[in-house]
Amino acid sequence: MKFILACCFAFLQCLPGLAQARGALPDASVSTAAAQVAPSTGTLRFFNRSLITFRGELGGVSAADRALRGQARLKDQLEKDGPHRVSRKPDSMGVMIQIDGATTFVVTEAEVDRSQQETLDATAALAQAALEKAIAQSKESRDLDAMLKALAWSLAATAIAAGLWLTLRQIRSVLSRKLMQLSAEHAAKLQVGGIALVNRNRVVTVVRGGITLVVRLMLFLVVYEWLSFVLRRFPFTRAWGEALNGYLLDFASSAGNAVVGAVPGLFTAAVIFYLARLLTGGLDNFFERVLEGEHTLAWLDADVAVPTRRIAKVLVWLFALAMAYPYLPGSGTEAFKGLSVLVGLMISLGASNLVGQAASGLILTYGRVYRKGEYVRLAEQEGTVTDMGMFATRIRTGLGEELTISNTSILAGTTKNYSRAVQGAGYVVDTTVTIGYDTPWRQVHAMLIDAAVRTEGILVDPPPQVFQTALSDWYPVYRLVCQAVPEEPRPRALVLSALHANIQDVFNTFGVQIMSPQYIADPAHPKTVPPHAWAPPPARGADTAPAGKPPGP
Repeated sequence: MKFILACCFAFLQCLPGLAQARGALPDASVSTAAAQVAPSTGTLRFFNRSLITFRGELGGVSAADRALRGQARLKDQLEKDGPHRVSRKPDSMGVMIQIDGATTFVVTEAEVDRSQQETLDATAALAQAALEKAIAQSKESRDLDAMLKALAWSLAATAIAAGLWLTLRQIRSVLSRKLMQLSAEHAAKLQVGGIALVNRNRVVTVVRGGITLVVRLMLFLVVYEWLSFVLRRFPFTRAWGEALNGYLLDFASSAGNAVVGAVPGLFTAAVIFYLARLLTGGLDNFFERVLEGEHTLAWLDADVAVPTRRIAKVLVWLFALAMAYPYLPGSGTEAFKGLSVLVGLMISLGASNLVGQAASGLILTYGRVYRKGEYVRLAEQEGTVTDMGMFATRIRTGLGEELTISNTSILAGTTKNYSRAVQGAGYVVDTTVTIGYDTPWRQVHAMLIDAAVRTEGILVDPPPQVFQTALSDWYPVYRLVCQAVPEEPRPRALVLSALHANIQDVFNTFGVQIMSPQYIADPAHPKTVPPHAWAPPPARGADTAPAGKPPGP
């Protein structure tokens, strides 16, 4: 009941001209002033009904003054005894609306609504009918029997509305219990492999909310019709009740017409989207065959089949959306156009970096700079490529890290691919050392190759190679390059760590100092570690040395 009273109060607050409404006393049936729609117009009202809106001057009298004079003339005529019969009489100025043969106001050509294709006589007839209805309601308001009958109907309607309210509450309680019980039972049954597909509590919440929404909508309709019925029982509020009921009917009619009118467009849009779905399904089948090797195309291989499929499907759906857009309901309205402009503005302002990232991803993908599973160096970071996205690339370093690098930074830098030159699975392992000029370069070559051969995971065929990349002021620079294709895949970081350990062992065994990264002068004592000191405490007994025996001198 509180909800009903709240709805009634909110509606009454919105009723126009409520503060000017008068009671049912005979001497208070005419309002004291005419409401003005605009400075150049004036509306003549009587008993809360709009009789006519004056839109032009007559004999030098403005529209607003015509309304005020009509109000005063109408009041004087109704205070006199008589049948108060309304008639209309053509005149050179227009059509005169008269009560008992006395002119009340004149309808001129200025009052004719040309947008509705009305005529002067039709406009005058409408004003006459409105005045007759208002006079009848004024007489009815002074009839005690009619007022008592209206009050009785209102009380009966109130009782019916209260009964419907209680009934709806009972129905809501019963339906809530029953539907929530059924939802909980069926939600528990929806399982795959012992995992529930839907959350029981969420299903119950959704069902309860749906029932509450439906019941409140029905309750609103009950209150709406009750208020409209009660207002139409009393003469001085009948105009409000008729407007209230008419608004609901107009809304339902316009909504129904809009739905019916939108059906052809929705059907066309549905056909377009269905064709797009069929086309994307065909693209899926085609690219699946490319991935499986059934189709061989010179311009398309398995490495780029997945991103190409995604791009093709996005283009198909964008084209379908562009084709279906004119057929969507409301696509031609100003609100829809404004929303489209707003979305476009947001994309243009915030998507510049996003577009750059996507373009960089396409260049890296179709340029075949690297592939998934290859070992690369990107933006000063090394690792195995685990994922190639449109906006970023993920690599795993082998040190327990997974790095996400933006495609724009990759494209702006230099990319090193350690897997591309290798035949089959694997990668290149390289390292650099600097040794003094007093050590024969042939001995350095042999020691580096020996260290590579001793490292688990580095292949003997193709054999490791040593390059002298520079002759600096104090030392030559030696670079060891070898290939690693381990039987059991190991991260490049582990293989490189084992290689560095073997290089130290071999060089220490032969008493050659590693002077990296700088060599300026010979130290007082050689910086080497003899084999008997390779595992002092706490390293003694630990499995820290690389596999294999130390080489002899």
